[in-house]
Amino acid sequence: MVVKKRIYILLTLISLSMFELKAQNKNGFDINPYPARVVRFYPNPATTTISFDLQKSSNNHYSLMVFSLMGKKIAEIRNIYPHNTIRLDNFYRGIYIFQLRDKNGLIIESGKFQVVR
Repeated sequence: MVVKKRIYILLTLISLSMFELKAQNKNGFDINPYPARVVRFYPNPATTTISFDLQKSSNNHYSLMVFSLMGKKIAEIRNIYPHNTIRLDNFYRGIYIFQLRDKNGLIIESGKFQVVR
């Protein structure tokens, strides 16, 4: 009986939260948790190269940074093109984080990819 009450309370709280989000959206707030992707990267997992394609109009004021999971900057491409390829010769096997930044250094998009050998 106690478990049923807890589940009912949890579902009620979730419903109220969803109602608040819908109300905020009607007031003009953009609450889309899945904004449009700017970068498409492939293949993932990668072995020798990884490609990054800009989905929006080409803007060479972006820069692309790649970090190890420890936070060390591994690669950086400034003034990127609509299609960019990074050779993975000096990358160890593992997971890496990429960040697409605008000319002011703000992160536009980030993601992760895996290098396998």
